Amino acid sequence: LENSLLTQPWASVCFNESAFIAKACFRDTGYILLISDLHSVWYESADTEAVAQRSKDLNKRLTVHVSSLLHHLCNLMCPLLAGQPDATTSFSCHLAAGGLSLHVKSELSGLPFYWDFHCCSAPVEMVSRHLVRPLIWMSLVLRYQVQGLTSLLLRKDAEIEDYRESGATLSRDRLWTEPFQEETFQQNIMAE
Repeated sequence: LENSLLTQPWASVCFNESAFIAKACFRDTGYILLISDLHSVWYESADTEAVAQRSKDLNKRLTVHVSSLLHHLCNLMCPLLAGQPDATTSFSCHLAAGGLSLHVKSELSGLPFYWDFHCCSAPVEMVSRHLVRPLIWMSLVLRYQVQGLTSLLLRKDAEIEDYRESGATLSRDRLWTEPFQEETFQQNIMAE
C-alpha cells in the first residue's frame, strides 16, 4: 500500500477551516492515509481486519463486507482529494497529543455511516519518502527547466538580434520586446 501511495498526488483539503495536504490509497487489502498541516505529518494504515473491527464499533446496524466498506471509503475520500467533496458527506478533524483523528459522516445503503481515521505521527522515513524527497526532486526539475528556458530565451534574443542586423524590421511595433536580462530574472526568482 505504501508503494502505491507514492504514485498518488498530494491534494489540498480543509477541515474545520484549517488547511491540510493529504493523499490516500485504497485497495481490497486495506488503506493508507497520509495527511499534513506542513508542521506535522500523520498517517494511518489499516488492513481488512482493522477495517472490519472499526466498522463494527462505529456502525453497529450495518453489516457490510469489508471490500464494500473499503470501496465506500474510497468513494468518500477520492472526491474530497480531487477538490469535489460530496455535499452529503461531512469531515472534521481533531488534533490530540501525537495524533490526528479525521471523522467522517455519510450514508451507506440508506443508513448513517461513520468512520474515524486514527492517524499517528508519521515516521521520519515515511515523511522523507513521501514529502521531502519528492519536493527536492521537483525543485531540481524546476531549476533545470528554468535553466533550459533561460538558455532558450538568450538564444532567441541572439536570433532576433541577427535578424535586426540583417535589416529585418517588425511589422507591428507592439511585438517588440526588451532583451532578456538573465541576472534580473534570477534575482526576481530568489526574491519571490
